[in-house]
Amino acid sequence: MSEQKAVQAKPAEGGAPAKAATPVKKKRVESPVYKFYQVKGEKVERLRKECPRCGRGVFLGEHEDRLTCGKCGYTSFKKK
Repeated sequence: MSEQKAVQAKPAEGGAPAKAATPVKKKRVESPVYKFYQVKGEKVERLRKECPRCGRGVFLGEHEDRLTCGKCGYTSFKKK
């Protein structure tokens, strides 16, 4: 039977120990839902159309020639 040799890790060049990586803080991003509403006085105005099938809170995506719902697939075409 063959014997396996233990492989030792090589020290870093220059003999200095490797430094631990500093943690990176993520930037806080505002929720994209806030882009669909605008507050005027005490009323809230919706900036995009809502899906007629899914109901409140599900907005239609705006494309060049159509409005689409990403949840149910509803599509309405814009008039030229």
